[in-house]
Amino acid sequence: MMDVLDMNWPGTNRALVAILRGIRPPEVVPMTEMLIEEGITSIEVPLNSPDPFKSIEAALAAAGKRALIGAGTVLDVEDVDRLADMGAKLVVSPNTDADVIRRTVERGLVSMPGVFTPSEALLAHKCGATALKFFPASALGVSGIAAVKAILPADATVCAVGGVSDAIIKDYVRIGVRAFGLATGLYRPGDSVETVRQKARSTVAAYDAALADA
Repeated sequence: MMDVLDMNWPGTNRALVAILRGIRPPEVVPMTEMLIEEGITSIEVPLNSPDPFKSIEAALAAAGKRALIGAGTVLDVEDVDRLADMGAKLVVSPNTDADVIRRTVERGLVSMPGVFTPSEALLAHKCGATALKFFPASALGVSGIAAVKAILPADATVCAVGGVSDAIIKDYVRIGVRAFGLATGLYRPGDSVETVRQKARSTVAAYDAALADA
């Protein structure tokens, strides 16, 4: 199985996914360019954002060869196919849907389904998920994710999403988590590029420091 940290993520091996929920098409290109400059090269536009496919199309046109760009809140296989046909490479879901996972893998995209329980995590892994998105991570906490992680196959890549902050990244890294989704702690609708730049820079520094100490 392909491991997130072993994938050819353009420009960096940081497994950090910027979640741009609520972003509008005119904002997406400057935000994407800034995130790449700061070392975050995986970018998700959730499908419950305004005109999400237009935003994804714009991001792909501007930076599709330099970043892993795709969608979040993907709930059905039709959207997987639409994303694949556009040239997107990332499919993130809030749930564990075997059909969505399998279609994502069949189309050659990175699959990051949302899981919470051991049963969901094992099912997602069996279906070929690239990474298991533990969501909301803040509800499980570090100890909860560690407990589920203990029963997962050794090649399962765990991603923590929801309530991830710079201060707690090191605690997740200590239990073997190497991938993170960055939501409202990084971007909120209406945030300026420079506001998000400062948060991105801080998060990258915290991530790099945590991995250096691991």
